[in-house]
Amino acid sequence: MPGRPAGPGRSEPGRSGPGTGNLLRGTGRPRTRTRTGKVRRTQAGWTPWLYLAPALLILGGLLVYPIYQLGLISVLHYTQAQVSGGEPTTFEGFGNYATLFADDQFWQVLLATLVFAAACVVSTLAVGCALAVLLTRVRAVPRLALMLAALGAWATPAVTGSTVWLFLFDPDFGPANRVLGIGDHSWTYGRYSAFALVLLEVVWCSFPFVMVTVYAGIRAVPGEVLEAAALDGASQWRIWRSVLAPMLRPILVVVTIQSVIWDFKVFTQIYVMTNGGGIAGQNLVLNVYAYQKAFAASQYSLGSAIGVVMLVILLAVTLAYLRLLRRQGEEL
Repeated sequence: MPGRPAGPGRSEPGRSGPGTGNLLRGTGRPRTRTRTGKVRRTQAGWTPWLYLAPALLILGGLLVYPIYQLGLISVLHYTQAQVSGGEPTTFEGFGNYATLFADDQFWQVLLATLVFAAACVVSTLAVGCALAVLLTRVRAVPRLALMLAALGAWATPAVTGSTVWLFLFDPDFGPANRVLGIGDHSWTYGRYSAFALVLLEVVWCSFPFVMVTVYAGIRAVPGEVLEAAALDGASQWRIWRSVLAPMLRPILVVVTIQSVIWDFKVFTQIYVMTNGGGIAGQNLVLNVYAYQKAFAASQYSLGSAIGVVMLVILLAVTLAYLRLLRRQGEEL
């Protein structure tokens, strides 16, 4: 009513009352001053970055500058003559990439690298996850023995592991051919058998990371969930597919991305076990191909261009995988 004074708990528009603050127009919510809160939140927001600054500076020096140099050399005409100072360095722009993309061998090596890396990733994840589940089913002593054996394989240098696998499958003295009864068969002579031999070595030295990581994730899953699934009659495969895999998806994302990066950049195993890429380059992958172009042929620009292409492919695959998971509602 007109002339009625505002009682307790009432506030006229544009006026402040004790404990109420200014009312926002068109709403009944009080307006509060948040300048001090914003300053505090800003200061708190910068605190984590201050702690991360030393690590970011080190990573910047170790990653950003080499990537910059890689991209710079890929757009220059840079061969042994430029390295020795006999000829001046000239700017080529995208000429090195045009030369690279016009080479049929590059596309063959790229396809072989993609197929080989995909096979390595799938095999590594399958073996690592299967052994992680096995670790939860065996007793303490077999579990410890399996863990020590896996960690030993993981700690073995790539050159040493490749040499050991070459000896195991040697056509003259290797025990694998005798056990299989295939005589003096040479595994590194054929293209597919050589790739299969390298794949076995890559999986052997890579599965421990997946096994240990997934095993740690399984141990964090509440036992009541697994017992309930078992009581409902679910098989081990159904428990993994419907219970464990969805709960371990953040961990599986990490190990998958790591495996993609590692297996796409395989160099040592291919170079050692196929003697630099196999007969007539039949077992070349992009990393070995870049090495041959850069150091064997002294075409450092082409080698750098291959490195940039590999970097772009890895970034594209990783971002596409993460985007697919975000579409499925996963929080990353």
